[in-house]
Amino acid sequence: MKITAISAQQKDKNRVNIMVDGVYRFSLDVFQYADLGIRVGKEYTDQELNDLETESQFGKLYARALEYCLMRPHSSKEMRDYLYRKTRATKVRSRKTGEVIDRPGVSQSLTERVYDRLVEKKYIDDDKFARYWVENRNMKKGVSKRKLQAELQSKGVDRAIIESQLDQTERTDGDELQKIIEKKRRRYPDGQKFMQYLARQGFSYDDIKAALERSED
Repeated sequence: MKITAISAQQKDKNRVNIMVDGVYRFSLDVFQYADLGIRVGKEYTDQELNDLETESQFGKLYARALEYCLMRPHSSKEMRDYLYRKTRATKVRSRKTGEVIDRPGVSQSLTERVYDRLVEKKYIDDDKFARYWVENRNMKKGVSKRKLQAELQSKGVDRAIIESQLDQTERTDGDELQKIIEKKRRRYPDGQKFMQYLARQGFSYDDIKAALERSED
């Protein structure tokens, strides 16, 4: 089987379509195309073409995972969950028949390759993720360290990393409480209910009492 044509995709100029014996077979991103040494006239066995199709899938999945990473930092667990979803079949409508069919997901081995590449390129780093989360989470609204800890635990971050980042941050529960009090106090004319609300945000009773007393001075 022979490569008979190579052309840039119209919708994505960073990908090229590969034609084998006059029929579209797969696409590759431009970096894969250059690295794999594909050219018109080169012949391949069926197994070699299957391997190239696997590289095509890898390139597509890596590009999607990278976009997900660049939206905001993500924890290792978040990325693993994202890639796991890609292994599940999805419902799609057939362009030929219009019927809804199951489109199979990618293989687990492919998601593992993508994950390892993201780690290698330092797009996944729980320490950096925890630092980002602590510095940015509800910066204007205010959030307690206890709540930050619970959020990071839910995202699969190791307890030692969480404690390290919380120890390094300059934000204090007292300062965070003041932010919430300034924004929410008018909504809670009942002082007891307001204290209960603040306690649900993860602040201690002593910190709440001291912050409310300071706000009344």
